Amino acid sequence: MALVSTAPARDHDGLQWQRRYGLALLITDVVVVGAAMACAQMVRLGRPVTDFDPLTKYFGLLSVIFGLIWLGLLTAYRSRSPRIVGAGIEEYRRVLSATLATIGVVAVTLMIFRPEYARGYLALAFPLGLVFLVLGRAACRRVLGWYRKRGQCVNAVVAVGNAAAVRSLVQSLDRAWGYGYSVVGVCLTGRVGGGMLDVPGVGPLPILGDEHQVEEAIAKANADTVALTTTEHLGPEGVRELSWDLDRLGVDLVVSPGMVDVAGPRLTMRPVAGLNLIHVEKPQYSGTTKVQKRAFDIFVSLSVLTAAFPLLLVSAIAIKLTSRGSVFYLSERIGLDGKPFQMIKLRTMVENADKMVAGLADMNEMDGGVLFKIRRDPRVTAVGRILRRYSIDELPQFINVLRKDMSVVGPRPPLPSEADAYTDQVRRRLLVLPGITGLWQVSGRADLSWDDSVRLDLSYVENWSISGDLLIAIKTVRTVLGGTGAY
Repeated sequence: MALVSTAPARDHDGLQWQRRYGLALLITDVVVVGAAMACAQMVRLGRPVTDFDPLTKYFGLLSVIFGLIWLGLLTAYRSRSPRIVGAGIEEYRRVLSATLATIGVVAVTLMIFRPEYARGYLALAFPLGLVFLVLGRAACRRVLGWYRKRGQCVNAVVAVGNAAAVRSLVQSLDRAWGYGYSVVGVCLTGRVGGGMLDVPGVGPLPILGDEHQVEEAIAKANADTVALTTTEHLGPEGVRELSWDLDRLGVDLVVSPGMVDVAGPRLTMRPVAGLNLIHVEKPQYSGTTKVQKRAFDIFVSLSVLTAAFPLLLVSAIAIKLTSRGSVFYLSERIGLDGKPFQMIKLRTMVENADKMVAGLADMNEMDGGVLFKIRRDPRVTAVGRILRRYSIDELPQFINVLRKDMSVVGPRPPLPSEADAYTDQVRRRLLVLPGITGLWQVSGRADLSWDDSVRLDLSYVENWSISGDLLIAIKTVRTVLGGTGAY
């Protein structure tokens, strides 16, 4: 659910963590940029930065100047804003944008002043620094996530609106706990204070009043944020007065426009005659973005297949020596626009495992959907369990990517029986190529319910981008190495 913030972070006692975390990010950035410049200088000169000969001093001065420019642009691009830290890709996108802007400034400087020896040094410093910055932010994010799982470093939220809209908002924020919104109470349209609102999957929340008692609710719950779900009961004047009141109190206001699973890249705010209209762009499935995605797929697939060839060879030998049957398993799946294709995997089950499905139906752990999953599937071989745990069995699917059957990142490729059971809404999964990995892969893999799998896949279809694909690919490596949700 998209949330639009109407105010910058306030100086509120409950938001001290924002300043502390921002300071931690600043210190991390300073250390990272300084380390990148120092490493590049040592590699370029072949001597420690502590040598004080003229050439070392010259490069040291360049490091200080360009490092300050880099840090300044990281600040100018608001890469440490509390609105973007903790989850999502916007933080990384701003770090990348600030780095590219720094490279642009440095390029102009080099053309004007033509400093000697600087080009090779900077060609190493910036890529190295960007990698360190992303890793540093990821480390800080893990620490922040640790605190947020324990209810710390979060925004205490009062949700305002009708009961149905508030329930939907609370459930969405609870699923996206990494963003740091914790609902502590609700104000329901036309309801006086008292009683509880039961939210399925979350629990009861205190009803603190109606839409006209928001200030009192904030005081009762010690909240620092108000989330407004529906606005028709307040009207334009009421919303404006509420924003003024909250501004005076130092409390943030976020407004949910009700656009479920439509993310930032597709939303553009357009002021028209005093109104803030949200323009929703169409999902991009063709044109330049399609070419970029194909180039990304080819590069990643060739790189992985080349690097993983020895592992594939060892796995193939192990499969052949320990069980009867072929090394590869071909599974018919449904791809783009409903077209079937043969998905290639390393065989992890006994021969004729497909014919045993009917006899194992009572063991299916995926209730309420069309998926068939068993945590301890008796058909899986000993070697197969190892291959599945670390997704080694899926490496041949990069051949499918090169054949344009699949993409590196996309929705989960369904079986024909699963696709036949799709509703019209779920069939939107087939608007893009299925992927080897996706949001479902980095959000629990086989542990996900059918509904969660559908929700994540549809969210990807509606909002995919190259930067999002890159982040999912990076997260996949961490998920696979940890063996999370694989069986």
